[in-house]
Amino acid sequence: EVDLEERLCELDLRSDSDIPDVPPPTDSTPEILKKALSGLSARWKNWWIRGILTLAMISGFFLIIYLGSFMLMLLVLSIQVKCYHEIITIGYRVYHSYDLPWFRSLSWYFLLCVNYFFYGETVADYFATFVQRREQLQFLIRYHRFISFALYLTGFCMFVLSLVKKHYRLQFYMFAWTHVTLLITVTQSHLVIQNLFEGMIWFLVPISSVICNDITAYIFGFFFGRTPLIKLSPKKTWEGFIGGFFSTVVFGFVFSYFLAQHQYFVCPVEYNSETNRFVTECEPSELFQMKKYSVPPLLQAVLGWETVNMYPFQMHSFALSTFASLIGPFGGFFASGFKRAFKIKDFADTIPGHGGIMDRFDCQYLMATFVHVYITSFIRGPNPSKLLKQLLILQPEQQLSVYKTLKSHLVEKGILQPSLRG
Repeated sequence: EVDLEERLCELDLRSDSDIPDVPPPTDSTPEILKKALSGLSARWKNWWIRGILTLAMISGFFLIIYLGSFMLMLLVLSIQVKCYHEIITIGYRVYHSYDLPWFRSLSWYFLLCVNYFFYGETVADYFATFVQRREQLQFLIRYHRFISFALYLTGFCMFVLSLVKKHYRLQFYMFAWTHVTLLITVTQSHLVIQNLFEGMIWFLVPISSVICNDITAYIFGFFFGRTPLIKLSPKKTWEGFIGGFFSTVVFGFVFSYFLAQHQYFVCPVEYNSETNRFVTECEPSELFQMKKYSVPPLLQAVLGWETVNMYPFQMHSFALSTFASLIGPFGGFFASGFKRAFKIKDFADTIPGHGGIMDRFDCQYLMATFVHVYITSFIRGPNPSKLLKQLLILQPEQQLSVYKTLKSHLVEKGILQPSLRG
């Protein structure tokens, strides 16, 4: 019997073509669809299956939007867990880690630890007034980072204790695999939720732009594709890439116009401790107030307009749509390279015609990071509401000290008149 350590040394020296095969996923297409499309060629059968399931997913997405921001957060969490499961399962199969002690248990334990840390940070930031009323939560929030670190250390020590002499290298392979997967899935999903709290429009426009680009690039590539785009993904074509870009930019501009008209989409998502509900009520910021812009001279001759009325956010939608259509696909190319490295077609067979959940959301993770960086760099300013929540948590003497300092500052600036003392 070949020693496992020797087998792994050989694996390190092999080319990509020698990576062990992963069992192919089964066909999960419903029987009713198989029968209805049985007379079609494989190409058109895949077209109809993808189309029908895409419409079903979009309809479900609209329903969740209607149910509110809390349901969207649950959706993000569910997708995160499923993507994590799909990537971990691939590592589990590729490296034949069936007999590793505690591997699966530790993988899920680390997922719980990291989620506890990130969601705890979210609770501390956005639910301060709710936490203030409950002593148990005050303790958890006050020592949140220490508790999170202690939980992670427990998992780390369990991993060290689980090391077995003949499995050392394989166990460290899977330890690294788990942590990179956590970085890809949990961190990005946390950023998605952070974007959502800025206003549902910052969640919907980027995600919808990526979806639009996926759909239109597929359609243009299916009907007009002739020129291969990248070797990592042979079915991608320049015609689909360019068609998807222009379609996505137009879609983002128009979609932003409709969303910017409604408080429900543009107001920051805040938790109301009185009603125990998330609310989206505010006076829309300047980003979502109609303004008049001068049309550049070169375009005036073409359009026949000297000025145009639009929301400032629509200008930002150009940046979001451009990233979604030009850079976002590289998340998909990265995923394609990953799958080709391990000789698999899809991450899983969860969605007929599409593959796994990760196959549908590989571009969304890059998009989430970009939107978060974009907001913090170009959009977000001081948040009085968030600052007030933090002040309310302070002890009375600390609040009084802040009040005196602020009053002194305003008097020096001439905004307040100095108090008259008798």
